[in-house]
Amino acid sequence: MVQHPLRWGFLVTIGALGALALGLAVFNLSSIVFSVFLAAFITVGLDPLVRWFQRHGMTRTWAIVTVILLIVALIVAIIWVVVPLIVSQISTLVRAIPQEVANLKEQGWFDTTDDASNGVLGSVVNWIAAEVTKPEFIAAIGSGAVGFGISVANAITSGFFIAVLTIYFVGSYDATKAAAYRLVKASHRASFINYSERILQNVGKYLSGMVILAFINAVYSTILLLATGVPGAFVIGILAFFITLIPLIGTILTTVVMTILAFIHSPVSGLIVLILMLIYMQVEAYILTPRVMSKAVKIPGSVVLISALAGGTLFGLPGALVAIPISAGVILIVTEVVMPTKERT
Repeated sequence: MVQHPLRWGFLVTIGALGALALGLAVFNLSSIVFSVFLAAFITVGLDPLVRWFQRHGMTRTWAIVTVILLIVALIVAIIWVVVPLIVSQISTLVRAIPQEVANLKEQGWFDTTDDASNGVLGSVVNWIAAEVTKPEFIAAIGSGAVGFGISVANAITSGFFIAVLTIYFVGSYDATKAAAYRLVKASHRASFINYSERILQNVGKYLSGMVILAFINAVYSTILLLATGVPGAFVIGILAFFITLIPLIGTILTTVVMTILAFIHSPVSGLIVLILMLIYMQVEAYILTPRVMSKAVKIPGSVVLISALAGGTLFGLPGALVAIPISAGVILIVTEVVMPTKERT
């Protein structure tokens, strides 16, 4: 630097400009990079299903083919059945809620309760009726259900891209891992493979377990709303599936939303939904979760909340879902690698 200050300054400037250009490129490609990471996480979550087919007599090849066929069948079902049904349900829900609010206000107890709350109840109900009819609300529902972007076109494009990537990753999962392992020095490769396989298997069990719990929650929520006559039960169930993928807070959020919508439909329906969802939350916490997640990595509740908040701030709902498995992997690395190393030194 002393002998050749001009050369040193030139190299530093070139390096800084290169770093800025690389950062800008990554920022512009952030949606694609995130889609690739999300497809990779889905692949890791599908690996326990592949192993389940193997344990039931299938070869690895046929297990992978079966999972890929299931993915294709799911895509076809979403395009031909789920998407039209969601659009119809959203339209029905938007038209029904203003009428439900009007019917609620006509009931004798409403004015008395509104007066007792100094107009708070009426203000909340009016706000819900106004918000639910806005185009922004409809776009938010669509974005939350699909999880990618604010427009249906972007959501379908992103979903198709991720589905194709997932199919490719599932088919080449073993080959990709083997190629990645060869990048590690031979002297450390055995221990690296051991830790990596344990981390991937535990994260895969965690992801598959959360999907099972979310599916049970969505089915239960849909049946409960249908039984109480709440409009838009199917689309609310779809939203419940994605939201309850976030542990601890997901079920609470869906319970609050379902109770409010059921209360607008009928106070009796709202009370029934609240009671039965509270019962379900206890069953999920003490029966379903211990059974489904018994072999998965344990994540402290504080880490779940922090991860969900950070991921949701950066990438919305998909970011919150991906951040939690990343935290699970970090916890496994700390417990399996860092802590044993510290104990030996």
